[in-house]
Amino acid sequence: MPSLSVLPPKCLQKPLLVPHRHMFGPGPSNVPSRILEAGANPVIGHMHPEIFEIMNDIKSGVQYMFQTQNNMTLAVSGTGHTAMECAIFNTVESGDSVLTAVNGIWGERAAEMAERIGARVNTIVAPPGGFFTNAEIEQALSKYRPVLFFLAHGESSTGVLHPLDGIGQLCQRYNCLFLVDAVASIGGAPLHMDQQGIDILYTGSQKVLNAPPEKNVYIGPIGIRKSKPVSFFLDLNWLANYWGCDGKPSRVYHHTGPVTAFFSLRESLAVLVEEGLENSWERHQKVAEYFHTGLESMGLKLFVKEKKARLPTVTTIVAPHGYDWKEITSYIMKTHNIEISGGLGPSVGLVLRVGLMGCNSSKANVDMVLGALKDALKHCHKSKV
Repeated sequence: MPSLSVLPPKCLQKPLLVPHRHMFGPGPSNVPSRILEAGANPVIGHMHPEIFEIMNDIKSGVQYMFQTQNNMTLAVSGTGHTAMECAIFNTVESGDSVLTAVNGIWGERAAEMAERIGARVNTIVAPPGGFFTNAEIEQALSKYRPVLFFLAHGESSTGVLHPLDGIGQLCQRYNCLFLVDAVASIGGAPLHMDQQGIDILYTGSQKVLNAPPEKNVYIGPIGIRKSKPVSFFLDLNWLANYWGCDGKPSRVYHHTGPVTAFFSLRESLAVLVEEGLENSWERHQKVAEYFHTGLESMGLKLFVKEKKARLPTVTTIVAPHGYDWKEITSYIMKTHNIEISGGLGPSVGLVLRVGLMGCNSSKANVDMVLGALKDALKHCHKSKV
């Protein structure tokens, strides 16, 4: 037998060292010790009855968080993009008309995903920091007659909280499914899936829920497509069975569920239930307003002009004139051990983004960020041009 040609890597012969940071960017957020400890429970089989019980607990927590009685509730293994693709792949056929509302990067991503499976995609576009009126949405629904309309409730790239009231009813009028991205908003801003007529809704675990970025929650219809979706892994017929959503007496193996992620997600939902959904909404709103007041007192400007459209979980600050935003974020990371972010997609170069979500949403953390920003503006280079 020949000797090994690839030697044991020296990097893996050293202990893993991960720094502690204040994760005040648009996500992921800090994970409390309680949730980390839940994820450290012993691994058991992904088809064991105890796991099915935990999965049922997750479903109940998600239905509470989304304010829905829809039984088609499950957690998709993967990132937020996984949930977005799951929603689109299971509802859209090649040649179908799809309408996406683009006021940031997530509308752009949804449009590209639909295009990749052969949909006829049309968009309505608002400038970064803007949103759409119901009249504008209805005009587009009437013109394009889509089978699916996508809208980001919390557009984390621009800091917009999009109004939802009345849009679900418009989609029903035009026989169109209403798909909502609530990754950055759920738990931090009011949302009522059933009352607001939302057909398909998804979110992520790593924002307000303060869980590791491993699981993304999906609620929506099953059996919409006439043909099989392009992805076996994201086929809702299989996923519905694994999550006990299809009414069948037994669950069949589809994939090996990430059981430690189930533990963490269940605990994060328990934390939300203990605080209460309405209390969480109120806390995030009050902390955001406190933050906004502090920013304006420093002479900084908020990117989203209309107060009602400001996302309480992710604040966008107009990039200070004369400064390099990259120098500001790097200085704050190096000097204060705080992560804040620049823009994303259409907001690159225009904004700084600060996320205060879940356990990170507190006035004490606001004061920490304000102090770091003041320090950065004092020490970072400012152009005289």
